[in-house]
Amino acid sequence: MNGVAAIEARGLTKDFSFGLRGVNIRAVDQLSLRIEVGQIFGLLGPNGSGKSTTIKMALGLLESTQGSCRIFGVPSCEVRARCQVGYLPESPHFHRFLSGRELVAFYGRLCGLRGEELRRRVDEVIAGVGLEAAAGRRVGTYSRGMLQRIGVAQAIVHDPRLVILDEPMAGIDPVGVAEITALIQQLKARGKTIVLVAHELTQVEALCDRIAILDRGRLVVERDLGAEFTALEVSQLSAEHVAELQAWLEARGGVLTTRRVVRSRLEEFFSPRIPATRETPSP
Repeated sequence: MNGVAAIEARGLTKDFSFGLRGVNIRAVDQLSLRIEVGQIFGLLGPNGSGKSTTIKMALGLLESTQGSCRIFGVPSCEVRARCQVGYLPESPHFHRFLSGRELVAFYGRLCGLRGEELRRRVDEVIAGVGLEAAAGRRVGTYSRGMLQRIGVAQAIVHDPRLVILDEPMAGIDPVGVAEITALIQQLKARGKTIVLVAHELTQVEALCDRIAILDRGRLVVERDLGAEFTALEVSQLSAEHVAELQAWLEARGGVLTTRRVVRSRLEEFFSPRIPATRETPSP
């Protein structure tokens, strides 16, 4: 953990006041967290655990009650910190009358892009999310999966160092999930730091280097997911042959740690049979 972290929160706390009596509800409670540069970091927890509130404080969209948060060493409340961040909120609401290309260009201009650089980046990110064929269509005609992909495009149009994705795969079919997963992996390969807020544990396991679990605003678990092991799947073996295999492994220092009967996973059957990129027909 040397050098400047992508995100470093210390004692981050957020209270919300409700009603005439000013009753306080603590959404985030003394949260300290460090996210290293180049990681895919998963932020997990049940609804109401404080995940989105934490992200909004890190983005400077909410002022913390106590504590501090820095983005690449810069206080998150400063504009120069936010310039290095791309953000896809949960259930984004985009201008439905704009085309996909116009929407991404709009956010590019907000981030300071102009002229040829803006046009080049818009073309690159739209191609990167597989929406070239639908770029001229109004966003109001997009499916949920297409909206999520155009949301990722607007989040990365200015080539930020840190990308925060709040439930980017919510409500998307298995093909859309595979496409977003591949895009996140490409971002990591380019040296980006990604914070992934999610509920689906299998998605987090497949993508993240490290995770933190929140509950009632508190950090309850933080751990790496980097440990690797070799797993073998063997079908159509009798009980006798399984016993022989176990003996063979033990003679060579191996251990048969798990033995169970499993059913085929729909994801394994479904995804390879559907084209990698598809568009919803225009209404």
